[in-house]
Amino acid sequence: MSDLSSHLPFVVTGASGYAASWVVWEFLSRGATVRATVRDPDNQAKCQHLIDMGKELPGTLELVKADLLEPGSFDEAVSGAGAVIHMASPFFIGKIKDPYAQFINPAVEGTKNVLDAVNKAESVTAVVLTSSVAAVYGDSRDLPKAPDGRFTEDDWNTSSSADHAPYSFSKTLAEKTAWDMHAAQSRWRLSTINPAFILGPSKTPRGDSESVKFIRDMLRGVYKMGAPPLCFGVVDVRDVAKAHVEAAIRPDARGRYILVAEPKTFLEMGQILRARLGDGYPFPTRVLPKFLLYLAGPSQGLSWKFVRGNAGYLVDFDTTRSREQLGIEYTPVEDTLQQHAEQQIAARAAVDESEPPQIETTKPREKK
Repeated sequence: MSDLSSHLPFVVTGASGYAASWVVWEFLSRGATVRATVRDPDNQAKCQHLIDMGKELPGTLELVKADLLEPGSFDEAVSGAGAVIHMASPFFIGKIKDPYAQFINPAVEGTKNVLDAVNKAESVTAVVLTSSVAAVYGDSRDLPKAPDGRFTEDDWNTSSSADHAPYSFSKTLAEKTAWDMHAAQSRWRLSTINPAFILGPSKTPRGDSESVKFIRDMLRGVYKMGAPPLCFGVVDVRDVAKAHVEAAIRPDARGRYILVAEPKTFLEMGQILRARLGDGYPFPTRVLPKFLLYLAGPSQGLSWKFVRGNAGYLVDFDTTRSREQLGIEYTPVEDTLQQHAEQQIAARAAVDESEPPQIETTKPREKK
C-alpha cells in the first residue's frame, strides 16, 4: 500500500455516502490528507464515522461544507488540492416525482460546479469522477452494441431519458459533461469510475443507501415469493474505493473504468446468501414470472418500460482496463454478499439487545 502522506490534499465530495466513506477510509489508511465535503459538517449522525476515521487512521481529515447546486461552493475545498474525487450524486429506487430535481440537476450542475472549482485551482492535476455502468448500458435496446455479449468502456447508454430511467440518464449526462469540460483544458487528467451495483459492508451507520436496502430486503423476505427476473453487475464497495484511489494517484490512469466482479441475477444472489447463511432467512428460491413484475413493478418505481427493457435479459462487462491499469483484484461476489449480510444481521442483533424488554400488562378485571 503506497504512502500518500507527502501528497497534496485529496478532495472527496459527498464524503458521508456509502461508497465515498470507503474512499475516505482508503486514503486515510495510506496517510493522505483528505478534504471531505459534506452538506453539513455539524450533522453528527452523518459525519461522526468520518470524524472517527480521522482519529483512528494515520491520515489527516478535514470536513468542508459544500453544496452540489451552489456555484462556488467547492472553491475552498479544492484550492491547493492535488486531486479531486467527485462522488456526490443522488441515487434511489422508488417513485420519482421530478426527475430533474431528484437526479438530473444535482448530477449535472454538481459536476459543473466541482469542475469549475478545479479549473480555478492550478494545483489540481487529476480528477476522478464516480460515474456508473448506467452510463454504459441502459437496457436491452443497448445490447446490439455488444455483439459478443460484453459491454466495454467504448459503449454509452443511448436508451435512457428523463422520462425513462432518469438516474441512468443523469449519470450519462454528468459523465459527458465532465468529458466536455476536460476537453476544454490541458492541465488535469480525468478518469471515470463506472461501477455496477455496489454491495459490501458499510462504513456509515446510515441505512438509506440502496445497497443497504437491497440486503435488508433480502434478509426480510421481500423477495421470498419470487425474485425479479433481473440481472446486473455486482462489485464490492472496497474494490470501488481502491479503484478511485488508484485512479487518483497513478499518473497514467485516464479514461473510463468499468468495475464489475460478476453479473448476477436476483435469484443467484438469493441462492448465494442461502448457501452462506443457511435456511434461517426467507431468501428467494424461484424467479417471479415477468407478468407479475408488470403488475407489481409500478408500485416499486419500476415502470412497464423498465420491465420490458430489462426483465429476462443477461448482461456482462469487460473489466480488462480496471484490472490491468488500476490493479484491481475483484472480491468474489459470494464473499461480498455474505459479509454485507452478516454486518446487517449483527447490527440488528445489537439493536435488539439494547432495547429494554417489553413487559406486557393487563388491566385488572372490574368486579361486577
